[in-house]
Amino acid sequence: MKIEIKKIYYNMLRIRMIELAIAKEYSKQEMRCPVHLSVGQEPIAVGVCAFLNQKDKIFSAHRSHAHYLAKGGSLKKMLSELHGKVTGCSMGMGGSMHLLDEKAGLLAAVPIVGSTIPIGVGYAWMNKLKKIKHRTVIFFGEGATETGVFHESINYAALHEIPVIFVCENNLYSVYTHLNERQSKLRNLKKICEGSGLKYFETDGTKIENILRTMKKVLKFNRSSNKPIFIKFDTYRYLEHCGPNNDDDLNYREISEVKYWEKKDFMNTVAFKNNDINIMKIKINKEIQIAFNYARKSKFPPKQNLEKFIYSD
Repeated sequence: MKIEIKKIYYNMLRIRMIELAIAKEYSKQEMRCPVHLSVGQEPIAVGVCAFLNQKDKIFSAHRSHAHYLAKGGSLKKMLSELHGKVTGCSMGMGGSMHLLDEKAGLLAAVPIVGSTIPIGVGYAWMNKLKKIKHRTVIFFGEGATETGVFHESINYAALHEIPVIFVCENNLYSVYTHLNERQSKLRNLKKICEGSGLKYFETDGTKIENILRTMKKVLKFNRSSNKPIFIKFDTYRYLEHCGPNNDDDLNYREISEVKYWEKKDFMNTVAFKNNDINIMKIKINKEIQIAFNYARKSKFPPKQNLEKFIYSD
């Protein structure tokens, strides 16, 4: 599969600008749902999804905007969903944390930490039983690796040789608590995964070239083995855990730590001609404006939809 680095950068920049636009517009109180923005973590979503096709499926968690957009999701549908409109990808009934778009390949985004991991494993197992070759990728944060269902799921995937790909975005924090305060110093995620029977990869999730290189190794292994795969990408979120603002005034992160990760940000490391960047920004800004206008003009769901989808037929 040929990867165009300029397209990769465009997609990262696009997601960054969309997330910042959401942050800017959020105070207008038109988006009445919590938002967990992906600012800082865009390269992982773009780098992983660059190797997936339309029929491959992904599962996500509360911070799912980047995954949805990188997988080919509609910006109009996503912004409509955040505005609670019937034209949203979840018909205006899910909001930011419950994005769903089967056509784009995002089958579930659920805010309960770790909850989509067993769902994704189950879906991948179904594919194996039906001899369907499409890939299943599950995105989650490092906090999810502390849940019981994570350990149950990786054990089950290894036991039944389910070729699912687990993608862990390690941004160091579960809300406001650093992983060093949550996990024993003796804890070794690599040993946990390999001891359970998974093939393990890890790399710097801020460097797109590292992500692309790792994904090539992952897919090479995936084509030759039924073994489940675990990838840990080290990354960082720049904005608050939930919401559109910067929360460094809470002093749970050292300023030196924030500056260290900001220096690694793709916006500061990827070299493109200023003219190319400006052309990209003009195009992206136009798309964002059109999508926001579409969302605002769309209708709210009818009252009868309140009881729709609660029970199966």
